[in-house]
Amino acid sequence: MLSSSYQKTTPIRASKIVHKSYILHPQARFVNEEVVCLIFGINFEDIYTVECWCYIVYVHGKGVSRFVSYADFPPIIGVGLPTARDRLKWRKRWSKSYDYRQKQYAPDWWAEFLHIQFSQATSEYDLQRWWHLLSLINFAFTNSILQQLQHSYQSKREGAGSRR
Repeated sequence: MLSSSYQKTTPIRASKIVHKSYILHPQARFVNEEVVCLIFGINFEDIYTVECWCYIVYVHGKGVSRFVSYADFPPIIGVGLPTARDRLKWRKRWSKSYDYRQKQYAPDWWAEFLHIQFSQATSEYDLQRWWHLLSLINFAFTNSILQQLQHSYQSKREGAGSRR
């Protein structure tokens, strides 16, 4: 029998990420399903599998069958900070952008991903870790996007402070 203090929590779900290579790509640590959902505009349930190969990621889902570069995935907390090599790979990937205005910046969904992470942070510690990560990759965003992210961070921080 469940106690009255039972809270509905997010169920633990099995990862759909499969490593298909004996050689692990250094940026494979950033691959996650949330980013795949943002890139392709699909729900988690619509992802069948995310295969990490030696040099490329293959995403197979409902209406999606695409190869994606490791450099398309933004950094996340808990898997190690981005290195100079990671920054170089991201910049090289962005320089191949078809949108001439975006050639030196991350795709717009990187900022959306960070907005989501700020809003979903469950503790002040996690919020601070996401903020620290943003400070390490601030080169990836325009000043206006950085201001929006700062506002998102401040809003969450103030909201968390009022609940203490």
